[in-house]
Amino acid sequence: MSDLPELDLSADVLTLTRALVDAPSVSGDEKGLADAVETALRGLGGLEVERVGNSVLARTNLDLPTRVVLAGHLDTVPIADNLPSELREIDGVQRLYGCGTSDMKAGDAVMLRLAGRFGVPGAAPAHDLTFVFYDNEEVESSLNGLGRVARERRGWLYGDLAVLLEPTDGEIEAGCQGTLRAWLEVPGRRAHSARSWLGVNAIHGAAGILATLSAYAAREVEIDGCTYREGLNAVRIEGGVAGNVVPDSCRIMVNFRYAPDRDEDAAEAHVREVFADALARGVTFDVVDNAGGALPGLSEPAAAAFIAAVGRPARAKLGWTDVARFAAFGIPAVNYGPGDPQLAHTREEHVLVDGLQPAEDALIAYLSRSSA
Repeated sequence: MSDLPELDLSADVLTLTRALVDAPSVSGDEKGLADAVETALRGLGGLEVERVGNSVLARTNLDLPTRVVLAGHLDTVPIADNLPSELREIDGVQRLYGCGTSDMKAGDAVMLRLAGRFGVPGAAPAHDLTFVFYDNEEVESSLNGLGRVARERRGWLYGDLAVLLEPTDGEIEAGCQGTLRAWLEVPGRRAHSARSWLGVNAIHGAAGILATLSAYAAREVEIDGCTYREGLNAVRIEGGVAGNVVPDSCRIMVNFRYAPDRDEDAAEAHVREVFADALARGVTFDVVDNAGGALPGLSEPAAAAFIAAVGRPARAKLGWTDVARFAAFGIPAVNYGPGDPQLAHTREEHVLVDGLQPAEDALIAYLSRSSA
């Protein structure tokens, strides 16, 4: 496996996917692959190309009335003994195995194929196109390359529609949920467990919070025909001092996944309301992360045309993705790409070969002038 592969954008999408997968690019170590992508895009001759750290930006400048932004991250989670890629046939179905096959180098390969088709002199797409290949998506948001582009090259992200080629199994997933994480800390008083009546057991005091979570009725919200189901769950609990000590503190981390009709402030207010009784009894509440979601925006003409071209109805994205960064600029955004999201980050990660070409073909149909 070479640190700097040569990417032939005229190769079929399977070949290009394998080339990307076989170039390791764990978060923070994307430079070699970013260099290869930049070289390939500059070689097309019809794109303006710019580099921001290990993110590579490219766009057409044909003065067309509309612009579509296509985005995908180059990084993967740490390799789990699943490189180089391996093509296997199981029950008559071909699968490409390897780290990043599904999340999301198959989507990156489709993007590169589209760049190879529409980013050459004389090409006539229906829309001006922007391609964003970014780094550090799989780690903390402060390092996210798309966030850096938004801060330093905001104009590169503007368009009438953004498509993130995250794995969706070839379905259109519109918008995304917001996500809030917060610590609820229950106070107590430490004592020897042989004389427990002299203390206040903070772990026992957490029972009310857990009961509230168990009884929580999740809201379902329909927006643009997409149903977003909220959820509020305990995802971590910390407490205890020693085997003979009544604990004086217990912390529960809760995660609220909320529909995009709530903003960050409304989401926090809702969680505080859910735990109002506990907070009145001295439980403290500390938000550590709160990222708003993205409305689907499917009534926008560009989004409606995309759905028509793909020929599949849109469904809600139950999770947070970088479409939220585009929504913050008022740009409708969808997730659409090959690969099963449930296989992401697993040792068995793979992509169905039969799912690669249909994703490319659907985007070609949408982006071609004959479909406009």
